[in-house]
Amino acid sequence: MATYTVNDRAVAHARKLIAARQYVLDSDWGEVGPTADDENAFLKGHSWEEYAAWHLGLTDGATDETKARYGFVFGDFRRVHRTGLIACVYRASEWRHKAIELAAHDLLQELDKQSG
Repeated sequence: MATYTVNDRAVAHARKLIAARQYVLDSDWGEVGPTADDENAFLKGHSWEEYAAWHLGLTDGATDETKARYGFVFGDFRRVHRTGLIACVYRASEWRHKAIELAAHDLLQELDKQSG
């Protein structure tokens, strides 16, 4: 099983988006979460650093600038999705990636506080 480190830059990016009210409160994450094609399209016009900013986890041992390096996406490459954060909490909890779970949980709490 892969192990992950929290991507502090992604946490900061999510916080910035939440503060700017760049979020979606109600969505079907299974429908709106980025697909492999969406990721490829994003990477055609953006840097790996920008891509990484949308992923709460960095896969330990994976090479930078590969999709395998980044996990736990929380938005659609434009906005944070509340359901994306919930999915991160759930998946990280399920696979016992505690640091990722807690980072996603904290962001979810910030989002809920911000959105009232």
